[in-house]
Amino acid sequence: MSPHSRTRLPSSLKRPGKPDRMMSAYRLVTRGYTAIITRTAIPAPERVDRDTTLIVTETRLVAENVLSLRLEAADGATLPHWHPGAHLDIVLPSDTARQYSLCGDPADRSNYRIAVRRIPDGGGSVEIHDRLPVGTRVTARGPRNAFPFAYPHLARADISGVVFIAAGIGITAILPMVHAAAAAGVDWHLTYLGRGEHTMAFLDEIGRLDPGRVRIHTGPRLPIGDLLAHVGTRTSVYFCGPPALLHDVRTAVDQRDTAGFHFERFAPPPVVGGRAFELHLDRSAYTIRVAPNRSALAAIRDRKPDVAYSCQQGFCGTCRVRVLAGEVERRSRSAFLDEPDTMLLCTDRAESDHLTLEL
Repeated sequence: MSPHSRTRLPSSLKRPGKPDRMMSAYRLVTRGYTAIITRTAIPAPERVDRDTTLIVTETRLVAENVLSLRLEAADGATLPHWHPGAHLDIVLPSDTARQYSLCGDPADRSNYRIAVRRIPDGGGSVEIHDRLPVGTRVTARGPRNAFPFAYPHLARADISGVVFIAAGIGITAILPMVHAAAAAGVDWHLTYLGRGEHTMAFLDEIGRLDPGRVRIHTGPRLPIGDLLAHVGTRTSVYFCGPPALLHDVRTAVDQRDTAGFHFERFAPPPVVGGRAFELHLDRSAYTIRVAPNRSALAAIRDRKPDVAYSCQQGFCGTCRVRVLAGEVERRSRSAFLDEPDTMLLCTDRAESDHLTLEL
């Protein structure tokens, strides 16, 4: 092992606490349950048409360039419920919309917690870090869940354990799952990877978990075999991290007999098997060529950088536009598939050579 790498266990005792009633009563939708026993990636989320005005009530730096925010309903109302793996679409004062995983306690409906890593060229993250003080109002859409953790059904699905792998800011999606697994008495293990402990959020909170089930690793990446050391035939794997690591972990898991692999991406998936086509933007009077290896969203943003988008993975619906002419090749598993004559710019492509969009 390199002298610049280090693997350790938190030096604390088991986290005290009891299972909360909400977690124990949780019933996952059938779509999410199906995913727990199959090798699916991200099950299609339920459609949620709900806007909530939230106010920032606390900001806290929880790691280098990682800001945790506590958000409460502006009118003091109880917030909509959520389950581990859920995210919010946050519409900032600048009208920029971005998605952030909920990383607090689902049983506490008085507030939501998110954590945002500052990215120098990321407009949304810079705005949150620099221009979102306590008292600021934002609009939240959701919560939505495209990465559900179906812990009450683990025993019924003949799953003996869960392995969680989180890298960097991926801990935000994974952390509520870990708490849920611990509260439910599930056999679980967490590996949390980072460049250095100063960059890793919520280490204090993770340090209150069972140290025998947690591995904190910094420096050069662990071999895939080590990451999957606790994975057996009745183990389900949950992953959130960068695309390169996702590819390697998924490839290794696919070569094993496991109970399932579930993941959330940091970035949009690559375009596979695409072909070139043309887009005509009716209101803007632009004609845009979409290359075989690019999304329609990426091509449009070259000419219209203000086009609305958020998840870039085909499930939030932010980039949905009306199609005036042409046939759409639908590639997403979105809840918006039942919307006729529309297209999700981030994933969908053209069946015909040309599409005309109401943009």
